[in-house]
Amino acid sequence: MEPALEQTTTDPSRQSVADQDPTNATVVYREDLTPELSIVRVAPDHGAAPVFEPGQFTLLGLPPAAAAAAPLPGRTRRLIRRAYSIASSPLERRHLEFYVALVEQGHLSPQLWTVPEGGRLWMDTRISGRFTLAGVPGGADLLMVATGTGIAPFMSMLRTFHGSGRWRHAVLVHGVRRSSDLAYRTELERLSGSSSAFTYLPTVTRDDPSSPWRGLRGRVQQILEEGTYDGLVGRALDPASWHAFLCGNPAMIESVRDSLTGRGFSTGADGRPRTLHFERYW
Repeated sequence: MEPALEQTTTDPSRQSVADQDPTNATVVYREDLTPELSIVRVAPDHGAAPVFEPGQFTLLGLPPAAAAAAPLPGRTRRLIRRAYSIASSPLERRHLEFYVALVEQGHLSPQLWTVPEGGRLWMDTRISGRFTLAGVPGGADLLMVATGTGIAPFMSMLRTFHGSGRWRHAVLVHGVRRSSDLAYRTELERLSGSSSAFTYLPTVTRDDPSSPWRGLRGRVQQILEEGTYDGLVGRALDPASWHAFLCGNPAMIESVRDSLTGRGFSTGADGRPRTLHFERYW
């Protein structure tokens, strides 16, 4: 199942109760970063947030707009559901945090975008996904490459394991169109400044040259070029000690995957230990 999955379904746990409100959670925090990007925290109605591994995802849902107003007699309300990676740490049990992008043509996100703090929605109690550090030995070096909202699972990993010794050195390369799209920038700059074991490399592609942005420019592929990356990080990407995780635009993933396999990283399909992991977001 892809994290960008959208589907219309009836919640199986509600099928025996006709016309019942299917929502089971509340938006307890919302921060609109831009007109198209928002950070939301969702708390379940009963008990703590579900247990999960950093890197996993769950489903959020709302009834279709028409059905929400007038469900057919004797029918349960149907849900449009979409998978979202969890950005919060599993150590935070009060809520789950998600980094949400508005997709104008999407079935769910235009409706989700109208839910304010205190608003209601449905959140699956089941957690899914294998985009985790389970196969990464302790003390390995870790490269995280994200575009857009693909940074969410990496935020969960960093919030959970930063400073714990889970990795020897971690590098996060985050590519966005404009510097205003750099969600979590302040938090990541603080983490990077507090530890030599973490390097944060944000890069933008469409900021106007006259903007205040003075950081890296270009696609993540350019940042990962051997000469550029080695100079920025001070260490080479050696597949003998590094694991690479890619999350975001499929075109980016395909390009970076090809580049890294050419440099010795493996998806595990060739029988070698897996050192290259990826999750598509579109």
